Amino acid sequence: MLTRLIPSTKEALPVVGLGTWQTFDAATPAEKEPLKQVLQTLHQSGGTLIDSSPMYGRSEAVVGELTDGSGLDNQFFYATKVWTRGREAGIQQMNESFKLMRRSKMDLMQIHNLVDWKTHLATLNDWKAAGKIRYIGITHYTDSMHDELEQILSKTPIDFVQFNYSIVSRNAEKRLLPAAADHGVATLINRPLGEGGLFAKVRGKSLPDWAKEYAVESWGQFFLKFLISHPAVTCVIPGTSKPNHMADNARAGIGPLPDVKTREKMAGVIAAL
Repeated sequence: MLTRLIPSTKEALPVVGLGTWQTFDAATPAEKEPLKQVLQTLHQSGGTLIDSSPMYGRSEAVVGELTDGSGLDNQFFYATKVWTRGREAGIQQMNESFKLMRRSKMDLMQIHNLVDWKTHLATLNDWKAAGKIRYIGITHYTDSMHDELEQILSKTPIDFVQFNYSIVSRNAEKRLLPAAADHGVATLINRPLGEGGLFAKVRGKSLPDWAKEYAVESWGQFFLKFLISHPAVTCVIPGTSKPNHMADNARAGIGPLPDVKTREKMAGVIAAL
């Protein structure tokens, strides 16, 4: 799998990771079994990043349970979030995330949807200095918040910014992605498949023949490779509970990437449907 460098450290990060919103909120052994296989497939495919949040129901606990003692627990890049108000509440929630995910050190702690971000940022800077977390991030999921994300990363030292971006939702290309590149901030892409809505647009449609030139074998890979080909994108994090979908998503991180002209051609194919 292709990798991109995290600008603040030059650490290489594989370009396809895993989101856990809705998909990892599992309760029974039967529900968890395919998720164990999803994590194994992520690892076997060369991916590392797992993104979660206290907002995602049981997801943090399920990630912790399924990776602990698997022999792979230290092979992943663990990312979660703080999603509350107030310093003490934030500390309590983050400590609970460490416990649920069974980590003594978190790779990335993000401030979810910018909730009380200035308060939490102070704590995160302290924790980073103490070695409790490796990276600090901020997140949101709507176009309307891109300007604020851009302003923060332009003025505040952070390592990661996470936001929505897809082949049919390209607002991030205007200012946010260029700003992240200019200021040396890694990017995580949420909603990369339009929450599944993109597949409805292409149902029953064949891939264009020229997609084979970029090792694209499915519409999912088509959508993800469009994003990965943007030079300011560090990692896409589509969520899934199906091992075969994880394998398909991961293959988007393999092979040649479209150039600028081809990216517009890809977007044109979807816009014309």
